[in-house]
Order: sequence, then C-alpha cells, then structure tokens
Amino acid sequence: MERLIYLDNNATTPLDPRVLEAMMPYLTTHFANASSVTHRAGRAVAAAVERAREQVAALIGASPKEITFTSGATEAINMVLKGVFEHYGTKGRHFVTCLTEHKAMLDTFAYLEKKGAEVTYLPVDAQGAIDLHMLEAALRADTVLVALMHANNETGVLHPVQRIAEITGRHDVLFFCDATQAAGKVPLAVDAMGADLLCLSAHKLYGPKGVGALYTKRRNKRIQTGALLHGGGQENKLRAGTLNVPGIVGLGEAAAIAQQELPTESSRLAKLRDELEAGLTKLPLTFVNGLGTARLPNVSNIMFKHLKADQIMVNVPDIALASGSACVSGTRDPSHVLKAMGLSDADAHASLRFSLGRFNTAEDIRDCIAQVASAVDDLRASSPIWQLHQAGMV
Repeated sequence: MERLIYLDNNATTPLDPRVLEAMMPYLTTHFANASSVTHRAGRAVAAAVERAREQVAALIGASPKEITFTSGATEAINMVLKGVFEHYGTKGRHFVTCLTEHKAMLDTFAYLEKKGAEVTYLPVDAQGAIDLHMLEAALRADTVLVALMHANNETGVLHPVQRIAEITGRHDVLFFCDATQAAGKVPLAVDAMGADLLCLSAHKLYGPKGVGALYTKRRNKRIQTGALLHGGGQENKLRAGTLNVPGIVGLGEAAAIAQQELPTESSRLAKLRDELEAGLTKLPLTFVNGLGTARLPNVSNIMFKHLKADQIMVNVPDIALASGSACVSGTRDPSHVLKAMGLSDADAHASLRFSLGRFNTAEDIRDCIAQVASAVDDLRASSPIWQLHQAGMV
C-alpha cells in the first residue's frame, strides 16, 4: 500500500507515542477510581489527575485550580454558553459571536436563540478578520458574553484575542475564547490574553480523543457556568461522572510536550506551509484563502479555481486532505467560513484545507505538491469550464 501523507491534522492529530506511553499504566495496572481517595490505589490515580491539571494549566499560563476536565471542546462550549445563559439572565441575554465560528459554537447559539437568547453574528472581511470597531459597537447594556475563537479551524486565521479582551473588559462583558486549534500551535497566556473562559481538546494536540479542558478565570466574583451533568461532585461539582483518568493523563502529557516543543515546531511547520503554498500557487488561478492576515503556522486553505475540491481529493488518494471542517464534511453545502469571507459557492467548493502536523516531513510536502499539481493539471485539461476560461469566455 502506498504511503499516506496525512495533512488533515486540524480534524484530528495522531496520538503521539510518548502520550500513549504515559497513558498505558492508567489503562492497565493503575485502574482505580480517582474519587476513591480512601485507599492508596485511588490516591495515586488522583495524584496523576492533578499532575495533568498542572500540565494543562502550564500550557496556557493558568492556575491548576482554574482547569476543569471535560470530554472535549464541544462539551466545554455547551457548558459555557448554556450556563451563562441560565445564570446571567438578570443582566441580559445578549451574546456576540462571529459567522466563522465552529459549528459547536454556532449550533449551540441556535439552540439558545430558541430559548430566548439574542445573538449578534459579526461578519468578517475577505481575509477572515473581524472589525474590532464593529465588535465594540455590537455590545449593549444587556450583553453578557462575547464568544470568539482564537484560530479558525478551516483557514487558520487568528483573531486578535488580547484586543478583543480589552474591549470586553471595558464593557464588563465576559470573553470566552475557543482555543481548540490554537493550543499547542501558538503561545497562549490567559493573563496576557485577558480571556475569562477558554477551551481546548486533547486530540488537536496529539493527545487522545474524548478529553479536553475548560479554563475559568478566578475572580472575586466567581464566573457562573453551571453544570451540564449532575450526579456527583467531581471537578468542583462542574462535571459529574467518573474521571477519564487515562485520557486526562494523556491530555496532560500532550500539553507538556506541546509546551516544550512549541517554538521549534511552530517555526518548522511555518516553513513547510510556506513551501507548500509557494509550490501550489504556481498553478494558474490558485489562491490562498486568508493570506495577508495572521494565521496558524500549520494551516493553508487553497482555492483551485474552476475545479471541485472533491475531484482533487479523489485523484490524490494517498494524501489525507479536507474540503472543510470535519464536523460538516458529510454535507454538500459550501463552507460557511469561506462564504462569510465573500467566496462564491463555486470558489468555496474549489477550496482545500491542508493542515500540517508534528509528523509531517519536507518529503511529504514535496510529494504533496507534485501529486496535487499533477491532479489539478489533469482535471483542468479535461474540464470544459477550464477550456472556456482559457478561451476568455468565463
């Protein structure tokens, strides 16, 4: 079987062998319940959970007491949005977010709108950036929370989270940052960022699936998010249920590795991404979506005009790519992110996401350029639309 070049790391990353090694004892011999602190086995497991909490906190510059373990970012998003809606109703029920947020955010807001919430959806410009003046103008006396991601999952475009927090702070509005794609890829320091709440997922930074974390800033007046799950006092009564100890240990190890390797890995991936973009944009009418603004070092969303991304992927079976977010990859609708950036349906359908990762090599990128370029040339050679374009008719 041909070697698979995996360039879909924004959907999920492979489990780092070092993370698996750290997890193995808690899948086998150290199997006790972390809440069973009446005996030695339980206390040892509980100590491992707290070590992981310290590792996650260190990655984002937080205190371990500010970390709550969840099943992932989607659960954290639901916990925050539904909890704030429930607990801050006396102040207001107005929220501000953006059209290019992840579906976990947008779908939860759609649910809350049916319950009486009012949501302002900020537009973005052609590069995927928000207008901070428009953000501030959208805030009202009854605004309770602004929810904006740090890094877009489809384009890698980065929002200026520190400036966003300055605005929300001036207006006494909570700022919730979805850092799922940013964690482990760009430096995060919650104090400098000014975020009141922040979430991340292990499987986006070479940890296991099914575990994540929510950061809640410690303030004089505690931020109220409430609990989605009831039935136990785990995680400071914020998340009932027996702790997923192997997953939590894996998240902690993944966070520690990411923190240690971030500077060198970020630089390495940025060079590979730039090489990929330089190679593919030599093709006619091929453009990088979001180019010209701050982006993640590992992500490139490229449009191959007058083609369909699905056609290209079929013709490069040895490369794992995506034509949008993994959560909506089964739909036929064009990317809501690219549409918000002003792309037509045809151009959105012509766009591919390349998301590089820790285990990609320079050879991967060279092979990817060659295979994708060959597929694009072959498809355009047999495309009536491309022939019309060459004739100057489209």
